[in-house]
Amino acid sequence: MLFSKFALAAALITGLSAPAFAADENWARVGEALGKAGTEMPGGVYRIGLPRTDIKATLDGVELKPGFALGGWVAFEKMGNESMMMGDLVLTSDEVNPVMAKLMSSGIEVTALHNHLLRNQPFTMYMHVFGRGDPVKMATALHQALAESKTPLGSATSGSSQPQAAPATQQRVDLDTAALDQALGRKGKDNGGIYQFGIPRAEPVKDGGMVVPPSMGTAESINFQPAGGGKAAITGDFVLTAKEVTPVLKALRENGIEVTAIHNHMVDDQPRLFFVHFWGVGDAKKLADGLKAALAHVAVAKG
Repeated sequence: MLFSKFALAAALITGLSAPAFAADENWARVGEALGKAGTEMPGGVYRIGLPRTDIKATLDGVELKPGFALGGWVAFEKMGNESMMMGDLVLTSDEVNPVMAKLMSSGIEVTALHNHLLRNQPFTMYMHVFGRGDPVKMATALHQALAESKTPLGSATSGSSQPQAAPATQQRVDLDTAALDQALGRKGKDNGGIYQFGIPRAEPVKDGGMVVPPSMGTAESINFQPAGGGKAAITGDFVLTAKEVTPVLKALRENGIEVTAIHNHMVDDQPRLFFVHFWGVGDAKKLADGLKAALAHVAVAKG
């Protein structure tokens, strides 16, 4: 008898399986275990941002804001008596192996490891993780793994969360955001001075037969960071089926947008998806038009 990926993963995760998380689950317990509070998203997803505010990185003379290109995260979704967890951890080169060792010893899967950018200093890697089981136990395991890095966190000890740094002062996005909205056919949002778009795919995305919501990393992600004088730096990733990859690459390159990585994020996704990361600096409206040309080759949900 063949086991599904989820059944096998549940059997392999030592210490992550536990009695059912109560129907009236308190996601705050998960945030406390990880050492950082999250936000309840549409679809019953609890997402915790893990920006690397400790890293001062630059690329092509642009200082990369944490929410622009260094924004790690983990997200939990209730699945029956358990929860599914996915995440993307931002790590420096010397942090990769210690963090991976801790994750794997706890039964959390590492499903991808790769770059997102080129030429950024310091160089960062991005580690995708997956787990299924009790969310508090998974959050505790994640905290222990991230303790091998300098990722800013509080304490995972119950009742003793350390104070978090005060949130940065909200910055106005110094761009013609209406023009960007018009070009991309969507309404973006201001996230600490970064203008962001999350565009869901038309078809549902599944992993091991379970639906993975856009808030767990399956949306087309586009970020604009103002660079002054109507210019911007852009980065993000397109979430593509196999037949969409080459047309999107051509559209990006024809519009002066650099392709910086092509890879998987999941290992049992349906449909099989490829993630194309990009980078560009220039006139924000022209870059938006280039991204629009690429999106024309992607099956995205209607706005």
